[in-house]
Amino acid sequence: MLSKVYSAAIHGLNAYVVSVQVDESNGLPHSMTLGNVSASVKESIERVSIALKNLGLELPPKKITINLQPADLRKNGSSFDLPIFMGTLLALYPSCDFPYENYGFLGELGLDGEIRPVAGVLPMVLALEEAGMEGVFVSKDNEQEARNSERLKVISCSHITELLDICKIPYGKKEKRKNIGAGPSVGRNDESYANGNEEDQNLDFQDVLGQSYGVRAALIAAAGHHALLFSGPAGTGKTMIAKRIPGILPKMSKQEKLELTKIYSIASCLPSEKGLIEKRPFRAPHSAVSQNTLLGGMSSGRLIPGELALAGKGVLFLDELPLFKKESIEALRGPMEEKRVTLHRLQQFFSYPVDCLFVAAMNPCPCGYFPDRNRCHCTPGQIRAYQRGISKPILERMDLCVSLPSITLQDALTKEKGISSAILRKQVEKARKMQERRFFQEEKIRWNGDMNVTAVNKYCELGKEEAEYMENIFKLKNLSMRTYHKILKLARTIADLEEEEKINMNHLAEAVSYRGLEEVLFSFEG
Repeated sequence: MLSKVYSAAIHGLNAYVVSVQVDESNGLPHSMTLGNVSASVKESIERVSIALKNLGLELPPKKITINLQPADLRKNGSSFDLPIFMGTLLALYPSCDFPYENYGFLGELGLDGEIRPVAGVLPMVLALEEAGMEGVFVSKDNEQEARNSERLKVISCSHITELLDICKIPYGKKEKRKNIGAGPSVGRNDESYANGNEEDQNLDFQDVLGQSYGVRAALIAAAGHHALLFSGPAGTGKTMIAKRIPGILPKMSKQEKLELTKIYSIASCLPSEKGLIEKRPFRAPHSAVSQNTLLGGMSSGRLIPGELALAGKGVLFLDELPLFKKESIEALRGPMEEKRVTLHRLQQFFSYPVDCLFVAAMNPCPCGYFPDRNRCHCTPGQIRAYQRGISKPILERMDLCVSLPSITLQDALTKEKGISSAILRKQVEKARKMQERRFFQEEKIRWNGDMNVTAVNKYCELGKEEAEYMENIFKLKNLSMRTYHKILKLARTIADLEEEEKINMNHLAEAVSYRGLEEVLFSFEG
């Protein structure tokens, strides 16, 4: 007999519905799994057969064929154990009063019948919801994540006997099982579980003292979504400022939370007790990180999101930028410019948007004390080689390049607090609202930092005096066109922070001041 149940699979950072068809027929005892599947999927029938045996339901000597459609997409992982179990059971023992054809099944099976959690449940649940399913069966550990669906009925089970009891399918052994939880849980989305009553542990900018220039640069970067590079001696507060930037970004919408949670779910980084990522992430990978770890790589035939994806909606911070592998840094050229990552892995094509805020930091020399020659003993060659570990194309893609001075003891011991994150967040929100009104008809532009050349010419018009000023700056500093457009985009954001519709001389002058580091790094000769 033929049976059909539904499940879902991950492809890149999205999911699609899979039809799991199981056919039982006469012939030599044999099982076959079709549909462009990996070894882990082919192993499912073995786990299913032993789980059935432990229920007192032996597989008869039949030919069993399992087909997973669509067959043109690669299917990986152990999430098909549960649908294959259900399909096999229905093919062999077709006595089920439950409307299983309207439900999806996601879960890995243990040999004892335990239903274990799998990665990527949220995108798969959302794919089932979009396909019109009524509900979904998942593991207990995936319950909170699955409840992010607004319409699907989520039924969580810790053992297959709970599933069979719900579906009213008779089975042989009825022994009591130990330590498997409190039985199945049925329900719909409830936002109360999301992050509990966690206290807000966000760091505050009021703790940053004596670095008003750096705080101002961070404000502009957050308001217009501009890439930011800090340079300065060790201990000047570069990392301190960077860690506080997520706290001044606007709070995430429900849609943004879902998009980010999907990525963490696929990457298996989502704790089972947290059904939804509530806070903007701050990712700070080590300088030894590989290109695949930054952009994304393949594992067991599926895409594993990289740091660029995991930092989505938040901040990707690259500390000690010159110490990163050259190929890793250079691989960021395209994503920083196009705001999208395109990967070709194992004859598969993946593409996803990049919407994290790039923030990087570097010391002026290997020891971190240049130009203080009382403490810095680096040779001119060492300093030059270190500073030029960052190529000019990468440096030009940084909208703001800011040199931070050393902190004085008087600044450090002052009792006056810096400007608070709450105040800065309000300024960021006002500036972003202006950008929303400006770009509401533009499909691919959300912030000033996203503007292409056409948008810059349209939204960054200059008066006669301002145009002459920029012409002089262009000639004096020998700017590239990319840097010239970066300055105009920065000036547009500065004007937005002051709620000005037109860019004036003050906005341009401040924007130009954030490009001085580029001259220092590529003019030093020791």
